[in-house]
Amino acid sequence: MSSKEYAVYIMTNAHNRVLYTGVTNNLKRRVYEHREGIGSIFARRYNVVKLVYFESGDNIQAAILREKQIKAGSRQKKIDLINSLNPEWEDLYDQI
Repeated sequence: MSSKEYAVYIMTNAHNRVLYTGVTNNLKRRVYEHREGIGSIFARRYNVVKLVYFESGDNIQAAILREKQIKAGSRQKKIDLINSLNPEWEDLYDQI
């Protein structure tokens, strides 16, 4: 049994116009990297710095599958998902 924790997450820019979905084994580090412009060219280009949604678990295959499921959904489905847990679209970085 793995003791690792994996997270699927959605980030946005300051104006909540761009949505970026990712998966990671260290959510705090990954969000920090996005904020610092490290890693994702897309996130850097569109200034994706605000964590608005995440879910975590201990199975990497399930996390990757969930990421693909979210990415395959419409923009509205992503918005509905965020609204279901974070209706104010607050930055959740300090909660991780």
